[in-house]
Amino acid sequence: MLGVFPPTNQFLVVLLLAIVVSGVAAAIIGALSLRTSGVQFIMITLAFAQMVFFLFVSLKVYGGSDGMSIRSPGVFLDLNLRDRNTMYYIVLIAAGAVAFLYWRIVHSRFGRALIGLRQSERRMAAMGVPAYRYRLVAFVISGMGVGLAGALMATFMRYVSPDMLAWTGSGELMIMIILGGVGTLAGPFVGAALLVLLESWLSSWTEDWQLGVGLILLVVVLFTHGGLRGLYMQLAGKSR
Repeated sequence: MLGVFPPTNQFLVVLLLAIVVSGVAAAIIGALSLRTSGVQFIMITLAFAQMVFFLFVSLKVYGGSDGMSIRSPGVFLDLNLRDRNTMYYIVLIAAGAVAFLYWRIVHSRFGRALIGLRQSERRMAAMGVPAYRYRLVAFVISGMGVGLAGALMATFMRYVSPDMLAWTGSGELMIMIILGGVGTLAGPFVGAALLVLLESWLSSWTEDWQLGVGLILLVVVLFTHGGLRGLYMQLAGKSR
């Protein structure tokens, strides 16, 4: 990568490097972005994403805007990583492991501090909790998870492109979180599944399926107060 790391076809080494490099990048971006909040935070993170996007577009050695195909599959035990079913189970296991890790983090003292910061940063600061440091660590953990997902996606598709870094990719992630429920552990997983289902269903009816997703997202934001989780809590409360 950029002449820093020697090439390798070892699948686990690629995953580890992706996690480490993404964590370092998240630490640098988070150190600057977390000095803002609200809309400013969203805009500056999207700006960093566009900067990285144009950086990789300019790297002709990796195909520039056309991207680059991955010809040789990674080596992992005796598994055939070109087989879609094999990769499905690898991704499923990785997703389960990440979900379990995040669950442990959420229910740890560190996670409870993050919940407290989300509810009232001023109150947590009065208790001696360093808000900036805690949020930076959470930002880095999130970046490492995204790096793992990107490495798995590149292995599955056998293709990488700067388009993966465009602001539209960040927009899709935000839609998943909003649909599933902001500030919840299961929300992004549920939102991702719902977005894929909506894309498949709506695209079978019209080429302008994004308009349908936008309308559904608008309804979720205005009436559910917390995505599908918020809707479920509302319905559960009415049924009691």
